[in-house]
Amino acid sequence: MSALLQREAAEIREEWLGWALSTLPADRPAAEAAISGLYHLIGLGPPRFHWVSSPVAALVTVPPGVRIRPSESAERMSEWPVPPRLRSLSTILCRELDGQVRWVQRPMEQLIRQKVRGSLSRSGNSVLMPVQAAHDFRNPRETSWYGTQCVSWVAHYDALRRAAGVVFTPEQTRHLDLWAAAARSCGWWWPREDVCVISERPVALHTEVWGDDGEVRPHCADGPAVRYADGWDVHAWHGILVPSWVIADPGVERIAQEANVEVRRCAIERIGWQTYIDRAGLRLVATAPDPGNPGSELRLFDMRKETRVLLAVNGSVERDGHRRRYGLTVPGFLDDPVAAAGWTYGLSAEQYSLLVRRT
Repeated sequence: MSALLQREAAEIREEWLGWALSTLPADRPAAEAAISGLYHLIGLGPPRFHWVSSPVAALVTVPPGVRIRPSESAERMSEWPVPPRLRSLSTILCRELDGQVRWVQRPMEQLIRQKVRGSLSRSGNSVLMPVQAAHDFRNPRETSWYGTQCVSWVAHYDALRRAAGVVFTPEQTRHLDLWAAAARSCGWWWPREDVCVISERPVALHTEVWGDDGEVRPHCADGPAVRYADGWDVHAWHGILVPSWVIADPGVERIAQEANVEVRRCAIERIGWQTYIDRAGLRLVATAPDPGNPGSELRLFDMRKETRVLLAVNGSVERDGHRRRYGLTVPGFLDDPVAAAGWTYGLSAEQYSLLVRRT
């Protein structure tokens, strides 16, 4: 596979990732024109547009002149008439574009699918997290409309035509360009038959690189990871949505009261496992050399009734050159740190001791 194609695919991926993470004010005329064009493709006239400052504002705002029935609440978006029609429109377009792609060499198509579409899909949480925080997805179908708005599929076909030379028909190109213009011009949008609510982009969005193909995830250690102009914000720790206290005030008592294991782990990582162990006064049960990570030590502590925590050092080096120290909760009946480490892998102490090196 040519280095030129890989470089072009990476550049297109970064271009679309930049649009997905943009904190620039929305281009309202371009967004309204693109969305009106998509409405036209499903047989509807241009809607009235109602702009809001954030996704949470979109979900609680009733546009002027609109009477919202219970079945039209954002929590029941799968029952709205317009989003399914637009999703179907995008599905048909993808099927038609795939028909044009069949002439491309398979290794070339696979590279673009991995380096562009796959990478952007894995970065999607950075963009989707504000919507996840704005309302609770009890029905998985409610997320499908947001998936239609994600840039990964648009970027995939854009890369195929720009880097791989795939030729689409003028009509296919026009349809793809409408989706691309909407993705580049604004934040999330919620289409009803007569009115479309559109959110402005955030004014601040913090991420960290975590994947081999430029994937990013939301993270900020000293404030909100995402913030909107109206003051609404979202906190994240290495890609995990967390309450604000995890970042602002991760005290030992607050951690002890937290029922969610992932949130509790993030809060402990925020202050550091060793600091947490010291402040919480956890009793050291035993230590042992880590056979899966030569030169490092395993430390087992009592954490709470019927639970212990194993403090270990990551086998791989972080991007900053350090090895991260982390804790894992294990059953309280384990007294041997090596057995506890093996338990986390589903292995016995003897099996874990035979590992050359864990990662």
